Amino acid sequence: MYGMVNRAVEEMVLMHYDDATWERIRAEAGVAEEEFMSHEAYPDEMTYRLVAAAANCLDLPAEQILEGFGEHWVLVTAQNGYGAMMDAGGRSLPEFLRNLPGFHARVALIFPNLKPPIFRVSEVTEHSLHLHYYSHRPGLGPFVVGLVRGLAARFSTEAAIESVARREDGADHDEFLVSWSPTAIP
Repeated sequence: MYGMVNRAVEEMVLMHYDDATWERIRAEAGVAEEEFMSHEAYPDEMTYRLVAAAANCLDLPAEQILEGFGEHWVLVTAQNGYGAMMDAGGRSLPEFLRNLPGFHARVALIFPNLKPPIFRVSEVTEHSLHLHYYSHRPGLGPFVVGLVRGLAARFSTEAAIESVARREDGADHDEFLVSWSPTAIP
C-alpha cells in the first residue's frame, strides 16, 4: 500500500491518543520507519501489522480499528489531500456511492502503481443499494463499513450498512446493503 495509508493510520492514532501510544504500536508492529512517504509503496503486510498492533495496544478488535480508520480516511485523509476529487464524487451519499466505481480510476492517474479495489453497485432503489467490494487484499470489509459511515457523516445523512456476503465466509467478494434516510438527496 502507498505510504499515505500508513501515514493516515499514524494520524488517526495521534488524533485520539499520544506519541507514546503510536511508538508502542509501531514497535510492536516491527515498523522501523519513523516517517512514511505518501507516494512510496510499502508492503501490504506492514499495514496489516500496524492494524494488528493497534488492536492489541488499544485493546480493541481489529474490525473496530479498521472501521474507525475507514471513517478517518473519508473525513480527514481524503478530504485534506483530495478534497476536490471528493467533491467531484457527488453531492449526496447515494450519488457518491453510485459514482464510486469510477473513483479509483481517477485515483490511479495520481498513483500509477496502485492496485485498487473494485466497487460495483446493484439493486439500487430510492433508499438503498448493494455495494460490492472486490479486492486482492483480504480482511478489509470493516474498512469499507467505516468508509460508508464516513461518507454518511460527510453528507449529513443517516445511513445503515449491513454485511450481505463476506469473503471470510467463502464469498468471492464482500457485499453490503447500504440504506439511507428518505431525506437524503438522491
